Amino acid sequence: MMTTAEQWLQGARPKTLYAAIAPVLVGTAFAGYNASLLHFLLALSVSLSLQIGVNYANDYSDGVKGTDNDRLGPIRLVASGLAKPNTVRSAAFLSFALAAISGLLLSYRTSWALIPIGLISIAAAWGYTAGSKPYGYMGFGEVSVFIFFGVIATNGTYYVQVEEFSSQVLLASFALGALSCAILVLNNLRDLPKDSQVGKRTLAVIIGDTQSRDLYRWLIFFALVISAALSITSPYYLLALASAPLATKSVRAVKTGASGMELVDLLAKTGRIQIIYALALSLAALLVAR
Repeated sequence: MMTTAEQWLQGARPKTLYAAIAPVLVGTAFAGYNASLLHFLLALSVSLSLQIGVNYANDYSDGVKGTDNDRLGPIRLVASGLAKPNTVRSAAFLSFALAAISGLLLSYRTSWALIPIGLISIAAAWGYTAGSKPYGYMGFGEVSVFIFFGVIATNGTYYVQVEEFSSQVLLASFALGALSCAILVLNNLRDLPKDSQVGKRTLAVIIGDTQSRDLYRWLIFFALVISAALSITSPYYLLALASAPLATKSVRAVKTGASGMELVDLLAKTGRIQIIYALALSLAALLVAR
């Protein structure tokens, strides 16, 4: 039986945290060997705090709406009765506050223009499933993930290191956004039957089972193509194809009809695909910067 601390840890959904770590690693690596360790840690704090905050916010919102009952996958603190709704909501707000503090420190050290971006990011994290019209219930979850855990997180991390932007980093951010989307696609594919019953119109509910599986495949393929595109500037970027073997196995499993707990396992594997891709791409960027 899990302790209370272990329940809260599982409620934070640690297998999703790769999506928060990967863009910070890549953005920092592209900044080269003069990157600030402090700025890296602050950016990582922002990204992880937002991811944990949105996970607790989703647990709270879906729990009080009754849409999280009888779910597969990670522990739902509210729906399972393991924690009071207000306590989980407070945990989400605490995570957002930590993200805000880290973001303010980064803004102070680099540019105050980061503040509105941070506020929008927090608002988007809360609005995913909270409020009267959560956009996650209208099929926009994947778009948000692509923007905030791909484009903004990667380019933002690079910017706080060098205070400029890069077309290569922009391309890399598209790949990381696609891989984060792939994680959410599998999550929503796993929950599709239940979401359909309770009226939660995720993208998977809107486009259906078959097209969701196709979307997963194309998102993975897109990320691999990005590494090939980056290799035009240096063959080192092909190192990101180290993720291809595991990616191929996962795509094949999804295509052939994986469901239920199989999708739970594939969610974890897709997170590993993303971190392998990010580490390989980061190594490539550092080799280029020598």
